[in-house]
Amino acid sequence: MATGTAAQPTTGEEVAMQAVAAAMRDAATTASEHAAKVKESASESGSTALESMSRMVYTGSYVLAYGVVYATVFVARSLPQENPIMRGFRDGGRAAVGELDAG
Repeated sequence: MATGTAAQPTTGEEVAMQAVAAAMRDAATTASEHAAKVKESASESGSTALESMSRMVYTGSYVLAYGVVYATVFVARSLPQENPIMRGFRDGGRAAVGELDAG
């Protein structure tokens, strides 16, 4: 009885169980590595999508603001300057600026 358990011959059933255990260990390792890769790529794609969306919102806002201001200035400059409507616009603009400065 002085012999250790390592000296005992393994049966076919033990070999099969060891093979299954090794396969499960490999599968768990592979699955965790795959999950880490998927998480990393999802993080990168989320960041890229957010960047793209941010860029589109910025560009759209810039184009809209530029288009509105440019169109307004173009229309205002194309109207005759010496008439009651334009004098009203100028007086109204001055009054608005005066209120901003006072308030």
